[in-house]
Amino acid sequence: NRGEYISIVGPSGSGKTTLFNLVGGLDRPTRGKVYIDGVDISQLDAYELAWLRCRKIGYIFQTFNLIPVLTALENVSLPTVFAGVPRDEGLEKAEKLLTSVGLGERVHHRPTELSAGQQQRVAIARAMANDPAIILADEPTGNLDLNTGMEIIDLLHGLNRTRGMTLIAATHDLKMITASDRVVWMRDGAIEKIERG
Repeated sequence: NRGEYISIVGPSGSGKTTLFNLVGGLDRPTRGKVYIDGVDISQLDAYELAWLRCRKIGYIFQTFNLIPVLTALENVSLPTVFAGVPRDEGLEKAEKLLTSVGLGERVHHRPTELSAGQQQRVAIARAMANDPAIILADEPTGNLDLNTGMEIIDLLHGLNRTRGMTLIAATHDLKMITASDRVVWMRDGAIEKIERG
């Protein structure tokens, strides 16, 4: 549902990544349909899917996927370039986003000059650059220590509540599950059960 925080949980190979790729329009379903805002995205052509991914969906990866030669500011502003936002406007927005995730003093640092937790905050800010309706977070605390992981969970939960974006997180982290509105348990490519968080 719009504005919901969902955790998808299951062992390796259970289908979490495939489900993510279907929701994100990276893969097409062999059967069934995926609707985002009432549109069956499996019927969209490559251009329409690219538009959808650019403007409706933000991705947060376990391995951050930041571009090493770019600063935090440049990494976060990159999606705005693809969306056709004027450069100055994109950089201004990126700076505000980095400040909102606690990195206002680190905007000109490259990924190698940032801790893992700071890199994940840059990745979160980048995911929000085009004001997506949906954020897909793949194991967002998987490469972080306990305390940093808790900070990221609190940050994501706060963004979900204050900005009203839908957050779908694939996770093994029990702390993320307790912050969720619903938990979807997967096994062998199917949904096993759905519980309230």
